[in-house]
Amino acid sequence: MFTGIITDIGTITSVTVDGDTRVVIATAYDTATIDMGASISCSGVCLTVIDKGPHWFAVDVSGETISRTAQGQWTQGRRLNLERALKIGDELGGHIVTGHVDGIGEIVRIAPEGGSHRVDVRTPSDIAPYVAAKGSITVDGVSLTVNTIDDSDDGGTVFGLNIIPHTWQVTAFGDLQLGQAVNLEIDVLARYLARMRDRLATS
Repeated sequence: MFTGIITDIGTITSVTVDGDTRVVIATAYDTATIDMGASISCSGVCLTVIDKGPHWFAVDVSGETISRTAQGQWTQGRRLNLERALKIGDELGGHIVTGHVDGIGEIVRIAPEGGSHRVDVRTPSDIAPYVAAKGSITVDGVSLTVNTIDDSDDGGTVFGLNIIPHTWQVTAFGDLQLGQAVNLEIDVLARYLARMRDRLATS
């Protein structure tokens, strides 16, 4: 379990494929405090530490995970938003995040807005109903508040975000480009409410 508050930006230093894809990530974390088998959110994907050394750790990324996460994410040199798993007593500064990707969004607009950045993301139709203005969403592992929703006539949905300077600086959002794919996780509360609605509708 995570909060969507990024605590480091890691960089992929090597990628090797032997069955699963093994990814080595450089980090500022003190890896002596990270247990083998610990979970770390890597741009919104919960992965298990299977090896480590001073200021690096390695994870295995399955073919299923690669197929369901943002294209181009698992490449050498890519910067990743990192968050260690939540501990009992930690401050819940964002919202409850599971590290399970619900869909892939597309960056369709990046524009300065005051001292912040306006970022618009096109979302897949199957998760669009779970995205609401002033609600929470996770984009590449970052807990964010949805500012606007635009449901166009062609069935597409675009939501708008305001990225404050602090968030822009302490995450990999500074690397965002138009057309880039990003990992999306809907609010877990929205997921359960949808399940309750569907269950009640069939009972």
